[in-house]
Amino acid sequence: MLLILLSYLVLAPITGGLLAGLDRIITARMQSRIGPPILQPFYDVGKLFLKENLVVRKAQNLFIIFHLLFLVVTGALFFCGGDLLLVVFAFALAGVFFILGAYRTSSPYAYIGAERELIQMMAYEPMLIITAIGMYMVTHSFNVFDIMSSGKPLLMQLPGFLPAFCLSCPSKCASHLLTCPCHITRTRNWSKVSPPSFQGRHSPFWKLPIGLNLS
Repeated sequence: MLLILLSYLVLAPITGGLLAGLDRIITARMQSRIGPPILQPFYDVGKLFLKENLVVRKAQNLFIIFHLLFLVVTGALFFCGGDLLLVVFAFALAGVFFILGAYRTSSPYAYIGAERELIQMMAYEPMLIITAIGMYMVTHSFNVFDIMSSGKPLLMQLPGFLPAFCLSCPSKCASHLLTCPCHITRTRNWSKVSPPSFQGRHSPFWKLPIGLNLS
């Protein structure tokens, strides 16, 4: 169990960083550009740790740190075979802290981004809960390992739940992977659009969760 947890903590940021780098390359190709190297997200995080710490409100740092911590807890619960319903709630709480951090900056751009992230949460969180309940109705357990080892074909037992869940996934993925040529403002763009809002050594704390989410 400890080995699984350590593997998740090490491999998740690496996998997410590589996916983010691949996303930037694909976006550049679609815009007829060469784009950055695939390891550019790791270079960005290392550079940000050397920056001067500039924040509008100190509380926003606290919200972003809690966002990162609850994402780690979410992954740990899932890969260690915890309660699936608890995984969903921890994941939702991580998103809530992220939105609170955006609101706390008092930036109009961050406010718009937070509203969009909140709408996305309202789109996919109910389906996550309904899917978890559907799995419980089939396997009579919320335990991740029990669900995986039940041997019951969930796709056949839940013909309506899983397709609906798959349809709601793009709403979540859109805030992390966006490969269309036209750039859509996302919550994480508050520091790009309004640099004084959130910059410096705490910036990696909102870049690292991107890797955890993508992985």
